[in-house]
Amino acid sequence: MRKPLGAALFALVIAGAGAAPAVAAPDPAAVDTDTATSVVRDAVTSTTAAVSRITAPTVQAVNFAGTVSLSNCSGSVVRFPDSEDNDPAMVMSNGHCLETGFPAAGEVIVDQASSRTFGLLNAAGSRVATLRASKIAYATMTDTDVSLYQLTTTYAQIKSSYNISPLTMNDTHPVAGTAITVVSGYWKRTYACNVDGFAYRLKEGAWTWKDSVRYTSACQTIGGTSGSPVVDNATGNVVAVNNTGNEDGGRCTDNNPCEVDESGNVTVRAGINYAQETYQIPACFGIDNKLDLSASGCTLPKP
Repeated sequence: MRKPLGAALFALVIAGAGAAPAVAAPDPAAVDTDTATSVVRDAVTSTTAAVSRITAPTVQAVNFAGTVSLSNCSGSVVRFPDSEDNDPAMVMSNGHCLETGFPAAGEVIVDQASSRTFGLLNAAGSRVATLRASKIAYATMTDTDVSLYQLTTTYAQIKSSYNISPLTMNDTHPVAGTAITVVSGYWKRTYACNVDGFAYRLKEGAWTWKDSVRYTSACQTIGGTSGSPVVDNATGNVVAVNNTGNEDGGRCTDNNPCEVDESGNVTVRAGINYAQETYQIPACFGIDNKLDLSASGCTLPKP
């Protein structure tokens, strides 16, 4: 699991080096004082820009708005496709990020009181508010690795006070090859790559997860990124929750998950990182974002 404590110092150095995008300042030496040449250059530049605007694909800009920082992990304010503005807002992270520690294999936590706080980030990654939970609505590390906190505030209240909207959770299975971004509120850092494929079973120590998302190698997530939303770049919707990676080539041990196929064959992919799908979660929440594990289509593990 991607915990922050073991690698915090090293990760901080990395995060400091790459957390903010570089912005190029105008170069005075590049300014042409010849009016005629300048006019020609401007005309060419204008034409090129116009062509670029026509041919460039439309891609949803991914930023930090709606993500949160936890004391030990990352997370995000999420809504389901049928959520309403006056519903209590939800924060999603990992099951292994709970303030009470890792749930045991087979354990499912439902409607447990919690007053945990979360730092709400704006698009630039600045903390603009502290949100508070009223309860852990659902959490487990069985089949998946997810926690969902119900907040004391509604989506409408968050939008009115901070002009920040929740991230919408997709209710369809992610697709291999999709361009994605892992957005860490803990480190205020993003990781861009693609969905490489899916692990039938992902086993790490005592825990086993089903149908996990495997990233391409470009997403080198680190401790503290646990619970980060995995965002589809084209839609801006959440398709998974970041949770682990094989750190040093170990086989099915803590911090070294392995893939197990339908026939029981084990594959170890050193340095590759993973997330847990979230498309199955919306079916388990109904009116007023109330959990209903008996709802039609709900496949989340039950207590």
